Amino acid sequence: MHPGTFAASNPDKPALIMGSSGRIVTFAELDAAANRLSQLLYSAGLRPGDHIAICMENHPRYLEVIWGCHYAGLVYTACSSRLTSHELAYIIDDCNAKAFITSKYKSDQATEVLPSIGNASLRLMLDGTVTGYEAYETAVASQPATALPDRVAGMDMLYSSGTTGMPKGVTRAFVPLPLDATPMGVVGLLGMLFGFKQESVYLSPAPLYHAAPLRFCLSAQAMGATIVVMEHFDAEDYLRLAEKYRITHSQVVPTMFVRMLKLDPEVRTKYDISSLECVIHAAAPCPVLVKKQIIEWFGPVVHEYYAGTEGNGFVYCNSAMWLAHEGTVGTPISCTVHVCDENGAEMPQGESGTIWFEGGASFEYHNDPEKTKGSRHPKGWSTLGDVGYLDKDNFLYLTDRKAYMIISGGVNIYPQEAENALVTHPKVVDVAVFGVPNEEFGEEVKAVVQPAVMPTTEDEAKALASELITFCRSQLADIKCPRSIDFRPELPRHPTGKLYKRLLKDEYWKDAGRSI
Repeated sequence: MHPGTFAASNPDKPALIMGSSGRIVTFAELDAAANRLSQLLYSAGLRPGDHIAICMENHPRYLEVIWGCHYAGLVYTACSSRLTSHELAYIIDDCNAKAFITSKYKSDQATEVLPSIGNASLRLMLDGTVTGYEAYETAVASQPATALPDRVAGMDMLYSSGTTGMPKGVTRAFVPLPLDATPMGVVGLLGMLFGFKQESVYLSPAPLYHAAPLRFCLSAQAMGATIVVMEHFDAEDYLRLAEKYRITHSQVVPTMFVRMLKLDPEVRTKYDISSLECVIHAAAPCPVLVKKQIIEWFGPVVHEYYAGTEGNGFVYCNSAMWLAHEGTVGTPISCTVHVCDENGAEMPQGESGTIWFEGGASFEYHNDPEKTKGSRHPKGWSTLGDVGYLDKDNFLYLTDRKAYMIISGGVNIYPQEAENALVTHPKVVDVAVFGVPNEEFGEEVKAVVQPAVMPTTEDEAKALASELITFCRSQLADIKCPRSIDFRPELPRHPTGKLYKRLLKDEYWKDAGRSI
């Protein structure tokens, strides 16, 4: 199924409603626009299996662009709108994109990456143009709204940040399957597990370039459901939209729960959210107290899953299951979870080790055979690198993260990138970056620096910290950079050079009552 199915049977039904503006796009309009883009891409020489990159904010035409790529049988990479120009240019080049679509909102960055994306011969910009880009609206308007012949289904190739260096694409083999006979993304999951149906109304408050929001929105539209997209998340606005559009389904990250719980009681209670049938959360562990309060407020409609962009496993629990196993991220669905020690041997029940999935989808890390190899167990299982344990009922609990990955507000951050940037500053001798507790975001990025000259006053320390944070932000996206910096005369390193980051991290977490 796809929007064209419902453009024929229910053309005037809203396929998309933008939260702030209220702009409505019907299924007929969405399908016609996607067809025009697919025609344009084909006329530009792109063929099934070719790659395309997209970088935009939550734009009213975002899903139109993705569907157009999907109709054309392309492999589409949705890039974070928060990447630095260097990171964005790397991804466009690494995925060998033959086309790049962006918006005037990103025009400064679009200009900066232009010299580095020569393979992307077709470059389109919405809402205006800059040198090097064609007007998207003009280009698609000249194309017919009819479907391409013999269509095959496209697929995504999304990037997840690597522990070192640049992000890596999660890729699967492209097989040209007929569009009309190919299920879209997670349609089966939405229908069977979360109760999505054609009458559902789905509220999406997150950036559309993230794997889960993108795949859920596309799959919900493929089922004929209406999507309400928030341009930016706001706690009260989320509740307002839930009431206004009688939202039945939504997916959030725990940070959003926290922000909603911090609203004044009179604000929280003035909105009718009784239409909610299923509120799904993922991306980061939810504090036990926060989840208890949300279930008390929303009712037993809260569902959780643990999975990755890689699609190699899926762990799930509903409210009743979670209340019986507080702190769990769920029990395996359609896969088997193994917990193993550093040598790959399975651990006893209740003991922590690396989490491995058996029976999930196969994947590779694009252009990184070593990273792919490192994700495989000798028995063929695969891992996201997380650490946890299983209880007697086969419910999984996370106890640590891969390579000290930081999850702040549901976004994965790998500290090595900030460490690599900061250590190049002339005033830095050594640096460790890790996550520290943050009540709203779960974690925030902290750096501990060994400076060339130790500050002697508080003002000197503040000035140096500010200088280093500014420097880091000139190299990386803001979210990857430390929000605060402390200074030490020396960092704890082994004579071999290994940094004992855990010793530093534990100092900051010992009073938090949690380690994740």
